[in-house]
Amino acid sequence: MKYTHIVFDVDGTLIDSEKAVLKSLQKTMEEEGINKSLDDLKFALGIPGNDALSILGMKDLQGVEEKWNENLLKYCDEMILFEGIKQVIQELKCKNLNLGIITSKTRKEYETDFFKFGLNTYFDLVICADDTIKHKPDKEPMEKYIEITKARIEEILYIGDSIYDMQCSKDAGVDFALALWGANETEKIKPTYKLKDPKSILDIIMKPDVDNMQ
Repeated sequence: MKYTHIVFDVDGTLIDSEKAVLKSLQKTMEEEGINKSLDDLKFALGIPGNDALSILGMKDLQGVEEKWNENLLKYCDEMILFEGIKQVIQELKCKNLNLGIITSKTRKEYETDFFKFGLNTYFDLVICADDTIKHKPDKEPMEKYIEITKARIEEILYIGDSIYDMQCSKDAGVDFALALWGANETEKIKPTYKLKDPKSILDIIMKPDVDNMQ
């Protein structure tokens, strides 16, 4: 088995949170006197909230981020696990693989948004935005994962939905698999593997040498 560490992004990979994130950000911007379409705000997907708010010109980053988190709670019912994710995570764990998460969420955001699905106990290590100085697309979060686990880069597969995920992974020398079920602007992303659905992850684990879904 080539890969012994399977590491996931959260938003757009494990959970379908795009609508909730964008709608809550749009509402927050409206409260700050800024009108943006949902498409205008898609750049915020996959990067830390502070970074997105900084790009939007917010000065009181902490205060506005708190408003955003409050608004996000109003849309939390729209956050759901992608179909098939739970079964795949359980099967990967049954194969005694090391499971990890690298997310741009803060630890608090990760716990609020993800714990309710009951899958957090399956993951051996979770790297959140609080854990590194630099964040995706920088490679530092992946290097932090490698430092803690002592894993070799060729043993790790990182699964995400954005170009930020790809850059973080590849700049650290780690293979990257694109989760097509949550990805946008796929023509800009050049992954090691393209995954049409969560079950495709198992194909890579069991048959690492096939020409995977390219």
